[in-house]
Amino acid sequence: MPRPTGRVLTLLELLQSGGTRTVAELADRLGVDGRTVRRYVDQLVDLDVPVESVRGRYGGYRLAPGYRLPPLMLSDDEALAVLLGLVAGRRSGLTAAGHTASETATAKIRRVLPGHVARRLDALLESLAFTDRPGESATPDAGVLLTVADAVRHHRPVSIRYTDREGRRSERTLHAYGIVAHSGRWYVTGTDPEIGEDRTFRLDRIADARTLPGSFEAPVDPDPAQRVLSGFATAEYRHEVTLRIHGTVEQIRAHLPAGVARLEEHAPTSDKDPAAERWLRVELRAERLDWLPAVLAALDRPFVIERPDELRDLVIARAERLASYARRT
Repeated sequence: MPRPTGRVLTLLELLQSGGTRTVAELADRLGVDGRTVRRYVDQLVDLDVPVESVRGRYGGYRLAPGYRLPPLMLSDDEALAVLLGLVAGRRSGLTAAGHTASETATAKIRRVLPGHVARRLDALLESLAFTDRPGESATPDAGVLLTVADAVRHHRPVSIRYTDREGRRSERTLHAYGIVAHSGRWYVTGTDPEIGEDRTFRLDRIADARTLPGSFEAPVDPDPAQRVLSGFATAEYRHEVTLRIHGTVEQIRAHLPAGVARLEEHAPTSDKDPAAERWLRVELRAERLDWLPAVLAALDRPFVIERPDELRDLVIARAERLASYARRT
């Protein structure tokens, strides 16, 4: 059960949200009776918080207009949620506020945070990269996220307890280069020093993370986002697909983003303009092929299927099925 001091702070938060709150509403939210609500209000008044009593049928309590809010009291999780919302909204263009407004809001929140929280969030924001593909979210543990970000910032090895997609658990050491938000999920990318290869891990599958003694030398330009996207495009899957598509890079990427497929020019050309139409080789890996015919139809560009034959059969079958539908009267 919350302590009385905690309820008084909760009451202050409710009043700070604006408007007039009735005694019954406050009592319900705090889990106390009306007399206790009045006692909590008196405690706020004793602390020089200007709580006004509003009489009448719709009366209750409210904060005096123009009251300046005290310094923010945010937990690590709350501060992380607010700052990441501002950064992600600005990065994706989803916020209604302009760039300057988001920057100043971030700075104000950062300024009133306790020093240890601010430093950990700075480490995260410095190590964070975004791709351009939205998706369903899978939220990592805030403590894991901040610990990994601190390891990225200070080039310190980090030990993680990880569960892969097959449910296998392991403990690994990682030299982490960066954190990437992609398609609603969070990833950390870096080098596994035991095998000397780049690895990418989903942060929501990390049960625990702790920094280790020592340090490592990070690449000059690791480009974490590109490493993650390249890893997706070259991961081991059931089918290996190779296509040749005639179009622009932008046209192809609109349907086959970097996290899905790799592009390379099929024939040498002096025209390197991404807006120029030309034959491009597209390579991707997939567990299933049934989604690709619809993607190729949506592209509406000339294409050649080099492999596998199974994909060619699926495209032909879909084309014949659509043609039969179109002939019906």
